[in-house]
Amino acid sequence: MEMTTALWSFALVVGLLTLTPGLDTALILRTSALGHRRQAWGVVLGIQTGTLLWGTLTSAGVTALLTASRVGYEVLRWAGAAYLVWMGIGMIRARAKDGDGDADGDAQAQGEAEEKAPAGGLASGWRRGLLTNLLNPKVGVFYVAVLPQFIPAGVPHFAAGVALTCVHVVEGLLWSLVLVGFARVLRGWLRRPAARRAMDRVTGVVVVGFGVKLAVSD
Repeated sequence: MEMTTALWSFALVVGLLTLTPGLDTALILRTSALGHRRQAWGVVLGIQTGTLLWGTLTSAGVTALLTASRVGYEVLRWAGAAYLVWMGIGMIRARAKDGDGDADGDAQAQGEAEEKAPAGGLASGWRRGLLTNLLNPKVGVFYVAVLPQFIPAGVPHFAAGVALTCVHVVEGLLWSLVLVGFARVLRGWLRRPAARRAMDRVTGVVVVGFGVKLAVSD
């Protein structure tokens, strides 16, 4: 298999993976829909930084230790599950504090003020996206299992692995551009306090669900 063929084949596989709705999709949509565009792009860049790190470490052979060490995998798995549950509960509680019985005018003004707030900015979003990605050992295991199969014989293993990972990163950035644009289209509807509360609660439940799934899965 030539390198060009390997790049196109890997692009197809990770492209399907990228389009599959998951935790990354939920975080990007939620952050962007609330009007925090800089933070949303921070989340996107953090997720893709994590992907690049997983791919680079796999190419260097480091993440193969996750499949060889059950203890190492379990520690990372439980740390990731705890982080996701904590983050999801934080989203749910943040909107629960607002209360459902506020006057529409006051709640609307509060929502608009929140949209204009920095909300942590790019750096805060980057940290959240990076931690969410790096604390998911399944990403590392996926790369350990899949990446070597697409590296042609006779080419530098590390360079080829990083090149394939960059294909995944580019596809992730392009799909994130679509998600951020789609969320901005819905901003008019999401300016309504009830819709914003529903968005945070649904996303919070989804994030907690991913954390629980990660904790109980083998």
